[in-house]
Amino acid sequence: MTDQSVSHQRNSSTDSGLARRSFLAAAAGVVGLAASRAFGRDYGPDAPPTRYPEPDVVPLDKRFAKYKLGNSPIQRLYHSQNMLWAEGPAWNGVGKYLLWSDIPNNVQMRWLEEDGHVSTFRNPAGNSNGNTFDYQGRQIACEHGPRRVVRYEYDGRVTVLAEKFNGVSLNAPNDAVVHPNGDIWFTDPGYGGLMNYEGNRVDSDTVQPFQKEAIYRIDGQTLKLSKAADDIFKPNGLCFSPDYKKLYVADTGASHYEEAPKNIRVWDVTDEKKLVNGKEFASMKLTLPALEQGGEARVLAGLADGIRCDADGNIWASAGWVGDGYDGVHIFAPDGVRIGQIRLPEICSNVCFGGTKRNRLFMTGSSSLYAVYVETRGAHIT
Repeated sequence: MTDQSVSHQRNSSTDSGLARRSFLAAAAGVVGLAASRAFGRDYGPDAPPTRYPEPDVVPLDKRFAKYKLGNSPIQRLYHSQNMLWAEGPAWNGVGKYLLWSDIPNNVQMRWLEEDGHVSTFRNPAGNSNGNTFDYQGRQIACEHGPRRVVRYEYDGRVTVLAEKFNGVSLNAPNDAVVHPNGDIWFTDPGYGGLMNYEGNRVDSDTVQPFQKEAIYRIDGQTLKLSKAADDIFKPNGLCFSPDYKKLYVADTGASHYEEAPKNIRVWDVTDEKKLVNGKEFASMKLTLPALEQGGEARVLAGLADGIRCDADGNIWASAGWVGDGYDGVHIFAPDGVRIGQIRLPEICSNVCFGGTKRNRLFMTGSSSLYAVYVETRGAHIT
């Protein structure tokens, strides 16, 4: 695909300060606190009960009202001071468990629906980030450390699905989704190659460790790797529309590119294999009202990370790097209008639908796992 204005060649000039700055450090300074008083609340063991309806599930548009349940609270299912950066939640419908990654600790964790038990699922885990399951129930993982996408087979073997493109190493695959035809789509923004904290830092003077950041497709039959699009700064979380005719991708390029927008992009999917007509789907800018006498409304913009689609075509996007009143989950209607929010007391890194009826939204935070029931279902298996 021909690079457009956002397509920076690997050897192009890049601000040296940004080139050396890690994603976490850069994003943390994106914006100050969103409000003068905190929306975040105590989820500790001695916290007071939630008064229904849940105050931190916030309708912003009448279209969101039907998705909010009057007697469903946000629950913190797990928290550990030892968990550093929870990411990549994926629901296993057969095992009835939620799997997620703790990238810096190089482990994958598992929460059982049966009794809420949490245990270490895989150690080491290749500094894995995004996870999903294919239509045969096999786990797919994006590994920052060895910079590859892998599949765990029934017998325990690991099949490497992608690690190079055109003979050159990938940057550090980030998130993946599966298509019913067996194809696997994934993003490669390169964060795991820019720091030792989440992978293995590449000795380079560019924020593109090996390749131009891009979206890729692995052919489910031949395992051939092809580039689907690179007209985006740093592609991160991704998901299909319910009919698989659109692909949505969060752009977190503002972590390293000053000119990058903070948004979610969308492409049309043609012939189940190609992306065309890429454009902005939604901006992450949010206007927060004045909260005190004499205060002023503020327009703030953080970053979307992991995203998932529900059965009605709404996009549920994790959001963070701003502060109270912004961080959590932002919900966008199919026309790109923000219709609701789920406010959390920490940055939300990723989301997925799960539970027996796929009507429970799981949310990984900085060091916690949250969940809330909603009156919709995930469009896809995880």
